Amino acid sequence: MNEYGLRAADASVAQFGLKDVEAAYWNLNPSELVEECIIRGEGVLTDVGALAIDTGEFTGRSPKDKFVVYDENTKDSVWWGDVNNRFEADKFEILHNRMLAYLGGKEVWVRDAYACADPTYRINIRVVNEYPWSNLFANNLFLRPTHEEILNFKHDWVILNAPGFKADPKIDGTRQHNFAIINFTKKTILIGGTGYTGEIKKSIFAVLNYILPHEKNVLSMHCSANIGKEGDTAIFFGLSGTGKTTLSADPNRKLIGDDEHGWSDKGVFNFEGGCYAKCVDLTAEKEPQIFNAIKFGSLLENIDFYENTTTVDYSNISKTENTRVSYPSHYIDNAVSPAVGDIPKNIFFLTCDAFGVLPPISKLTTGQAMYNFISGYTAKVAGTEMGITEPTTTFSACFGKAFLPLHPTKYAELLGEKLKKHKVNVWLLNTGWVGGSYGVGSRIKLSYTRALITAALNGELDKAEYGKTNFFNLAFPKACSNVPAEILDPRNSWADKNAYDEKAKNLAEQFIKNFAQYASAANEEIMAAAPKVEVTA
Repeated sequence: MNEYGLRAADASVAQFGLKDVEAAYWNLNPSELVEECIIRGEGVLTDVGALAIDTGEFTGRSPKDKFVVYDENTKDSVWWGDVNNRFEADKFEILHNRMLAYLGGKEVWVRDAYACADPTYRINIRVVNEYPWSNLFANNLFLRPTHEEILNFKHDWVILNAPGFKADPKIDGTRQHNFAIINFTKKTILIGGTGYTGEIKKSIFAVLNYILPHEKNVLSMHCSANIGKEGDTAIFFGLSGTGKTTLSADPNRKLIGDDEHGWSDKGVFNFEGGCYAKCVDLTAEKEPQIFNAIKFGSLLENIDFYENTTTVDYSNISKTENTRVSYPSHYIDNAVSPAVGDIPKNIFFLTCDAFGVLPPISKLTTGQAMYNFISGYTAKVAGTEMGITEPTTTFSACFGKAFLPLHPTKYAELLGEKLKKHKVNVWLLNTGWVGGSYGVGSRIKLSYTRALITAALNGELDKAEYGKTNFFNLAFPKACSNVPAEILDPRNSWADKNAYDEKAKNLAEQFIKNFAQYASAANEEIMAAAPKVEVTA
């Protein structure tokens, strides 16, 4: 054990109500945690040294089982509804006590960590885990205090994580046996009935999504961020499948972080100390940084091996399509430490428009930026059992609706304020189709997308001549280095212009229909940026 290692069930854990645990293991290093997992039969080492575990029944988040405690502090500030399910304070106390009783007589794993690389906004977190591999995840994903900081550590928030504890909905007020509950007044998070480690990470993200915009005037963002050689910061928003990870991983730019950031008056800072990457179909050629980060200390979840080996078969999704790996940021060669950057100069909203309607790149006004931020649009290609079928639209407010304790317009208005104050360029980048919808047109080449990003970052597009699209009124450059001019105007890239107009009209209508749920809280500038369904002459 290390020098923090094993402690008896003393006042250190009794402060959480854990008075009868067999032992509490504090701040073990990755080697010790891996060893404990293997001894307990909870994981195996892969041929590259990473620990592989199964999370059990749940291999992903369970949004319907995420709750926020309803009390005097939250009743008028939280965006109640399908994202933030209301949980009564008295039920929280009952459930909390039942979890503490469940952990009585067990060994627990305690970790001191923190979130926010900018010390001005740092929150200290104490994580209490039932399993050592959950504790390894917390070590990988959160920021890691120094030796001196641990000796004098005082927590702001507590996470109590017990995957083996199953709630009784009749007693506890949950929907079913698994749950993740945030209590903003007691600064306590309860996670039980699920071994999926992402619940730990996203619970703190939700906390920061409340605290920073509501109390600190800091914009919290579900995005990746990097820094150029001249010190310029760029931010990339995008839902799954839009290319956020691929496009932000640039060998010519340093990585601030891949998922969660804050934007203060000083600049951008990472919330986390690690990465939680998808592994499905992972190869060294497609994602070299992620592939090379999978080594000793990394935690693989729900993967499978090639037969009679400990070599991971990343194409095997027999357990789940959501295979994952977590690792600390310093496993990425070009990661910035500390993970902070200046005020961003360019922001990219990534969308994979499978309808072929949106330009490969367009420059947004502040109003359009706020509107598209709230919309959080992409499209997913449907299955092809009987030939090619119609793509489906996906909207997720602020590119992370599931993690927003506040109304989406709060984040959008804060974004708008910062864009105006700092004169930031915002680009809508379509990584999807041109020349027609999926099945007719073709997907935009990655080399063209990278060239468009380069032109935006180096200022070339600031000097370009722009055209405008119908319906969405998007400004697109008429020329860009290393990109064919014929694909920049989406309508001109279609052989059948009437078919383009019909598809664009339909997509605009879907934007408007989706936005109706936010319209009553949106300001005039945001609403003025909505698509116009009428065809202009």
